[in-house]
Amino acid sequence: MVPRPALGYAMVAVAAALFAVNGTVSKIILGSGIDSGQLTAVRCAGALLGLTVIAAIMRPASLRIRSDELPLLVALGVVGLALVQWSYFYAIHRVAIGIALVIQFVGPILVALWARFVYGERVRDRVWIALALALIGLVLIVELWQAGRPDSAGLAAAALAAITYAAYILLAERGVRRRDPISLSAWGFLFATLFWSLLAPWWRFPAGRVDDHVSLLGHLASSQLPIWALMSWMVLFGTIIPFVLIVGSLRHLSATRTGVTAMLEPVLAIVVAWAWLGESLDLTQLSGAAVTLAGISLAQTSR
Repeated sequence: MVPRPALGYAMVAVAAALFAVNGTVSKIILGSGIDSGQLTAVRCAGALLGLTVIAAIMRPASLRIRSDELPLLVALGVVGLALVQWSYFYAIHRVAIGIALVIQFVGPILVALWARFVYGERVRDRVWIALALALIGLVLIVELWQAGRPDSAGLAAAALAAITYAAYILLAERGVRRRDPISLSAWGFLFATLFWSLLAPWWRFPAGRVDDHVSLLGHLASSQLPIWALMSWMVLFGTIIPFVLIVGSLRHLSATRTGVTAMLEPVLAIVVAWAWLGESLDLTQLSGAAVTLAGISLAQTSR
């Protein structure tokens, strides 16, 4: 396949928009009493079912795997899908979506660093400037000098999300060299589902709550939807479609460029959370977000 960068950037931009809206949808579900582990298990299982059906209809043979693929697929599922989703859900349940996402999107810089020191690729000097900007921005975002700074557990979860997000991009970049985005994602979600089935057994899932109607909160507080409807949106538009778009974009863009372009997500998520939930950041935190995003943008040219 001949790389088409413009198509790759468009795929990432659409995925970022869908992920941004999914952040608010997920926060509403978490507020209903379903915890981050249970929600991650539902998201992974739903994505597994949908992607497997799509692959079985379009290209059944693509679901076959070789034994030498298993290590990468297991790592993609557990680290790149299961843990990144759990850490993200846990973070947004305890801190503002904007703060969680800006921290998570230090991941692209970690990708560039991995390329330099592990893959031995040439990384331009500007990556170090980018890293410094990102770290300065993070200090401003979390307001380390404040006694009442954002929840420390939420911040730690956001940091874990950054590390696992970087791992997801790097693993997916390797995976698409051998197989198509849909089958790769399906196998990844299989191992993610198995992982969460052990940590959050299905018999403990509060199935009786899925029919409950919950407020959409914020400016839509007067409206209600059943939890199952929000979960369905999360699985289809917040998981299957954007994850396939991200993995597919790696056929047209490098891992670094895909990760950095996806930084549109925290910007869009802040706008969605402001317009929908009424979440806000003070001037210092907004300045920190701008500095961090500037660092991530600079990293785009580092590889």
